[in-house]
Amino acid sequence: MSDGVIAIVGRPNVGKSTIFNRIIQERLSIVEDTPGVTRDRIYAKGNWLTREFRVIDTGGIQIEDQPFQVEIKAQVEIAIEEADVILFVVNGREGCTNDDMFIARMLQRSGKPILLLVNKIDDVNHIDGIYDFYQLGLDCDPIAVSGIHGIGMGDVLDQAVQLFPQQQEIQYEGSVRFALIGRPNVGKSSLVNAILKEERVIVSDIEGTTRDAIDTPFTHDGKDYVVIDTAGIRKRGKVYESVEKYSVLRAMSAIERSDVVLFVLDGENGIREQDKHVAGYAHEAGKPIIIVYNKWDAVEKDDKTMNEVTDRIRKEFVYLSYAPIVFVSAKTHQRVHTLFDKIDEVYNYSKLRIATSVLNEVVLDAQIATPAPTHNGKRCKILYASQVASAPPTFVLFVNDPELLHFSYQRYIENKLRDAFGFDGSPIRILARQKD
Repeated sequence: MSDGVIAIVGRPNVGKSTIFNRIIQERLSIVEDTPGVTRDRIYAKGNWLTREFRVIDTGGIQIEDQPFQVEIKAQVEIAIEEADVILFVVNGREGCTNDDMFIARMLQRSGKPILLLVNKIDDVNHIDGIYDFYQLGLDCDPIAVSGIHGIGMGDVLDQAVQLFPQQQEIQYEGSVRFALIGRPNVGKSSLVNAILKEERVIVSDIEGTTRDAIDTPFTHDGKDYVVIDTAGIRKRGKVYESVEKYSVLRAMSAIERSDVVLFVLDGENGIREQDKHVAGYAHEAGKPIIIVYNKWDAVEKDDKTMNEVTDRIRKEFVYLSYAPIVFVSAKTHQRVHTLFDKIDEVYNYSKLRIATSVLNEVVLDAQIATPAPTHNGKRCKILYASQVASAPPTFVLFVNDPELLHFSYQRYIENKLRDAFGFDGSPIRILARQKD
């Protein structure tokens, strides 16, 4: 679970994306010496010391009329609304500008904690450049930084994590928490109402009706659950549209705090490219996944349709081959009751622990049946296996040389583990380590 959200804001070409990449320690944002290159919000995870957080990179704001300025300003406002801490980046070599003044007033109205980063202070000869920015009138001292060289970034993150709010997450002890994710208008809120058997969540045909993640605890057949309904996840380039005043980040946070993810597809309109990106969030988070093919009542079908749709889903979502598929209709409540058995099943598999002796028997049998392929005359040998974590199940294979463990043979071992122990709905992580 993230401890907070940091938004990086400023006018074009002050180095926001460079600082973003520096914080997350990878080159994700496009960096180019041309104003306006970053036109939409980019999300990533960062960590500092023991704190984890999300970082939002934003497009540059300008007063003058430039292409995409209306859209950029709209999505920057959303980023500010989502943020717990705002990093306001300015250019120490150019001094304070009217655009900086405009943004400073905008940030002051937000009431959010602000850190003023005077970027491009690459050496002591430019340190005097920070004093010009006191005229912005912000309730913080300018911090000299260099995004390119990393100067001052430790001090920035030290202050930022101290400004994160003290989160008091509601604990649902003993409850299974499941989140519904998917594109807008695939029927997530209708499905929540069908699950709860009451009209507790607003349902509308207008995309973007659900503005936030909504947690609803309930009991079914004597078991406690929490259903988390999330706002539909859009392409980043569409996030700034006026109907979407909520955040992809909130859906990501819902995924993080869930035990099981229900990935909802629209049976009426079929699979779209964006569905693959939506499911990817849950897969990368290591969450158990159930694919829910909704609006099954609206599909013209015969005795072959279900198999044909299943084959299409497996082809489009190869990386979710482990996820069970459930066909439902939130409108007619058809098969909705079967979701609970699947939720319990994949949740239990995600928590499953395998005895080391049994695990090594399966791995040994797998190697005897199909030895690893040779590479440059050498063959990978798995000497020992151990499960080191659950949710998701994580296994360490101690081998003679990790470089010899080809991904295809790793997948073969994963399939053998699934054949032996199930793990339906749960991703499996396999790590290779050198055994001395």
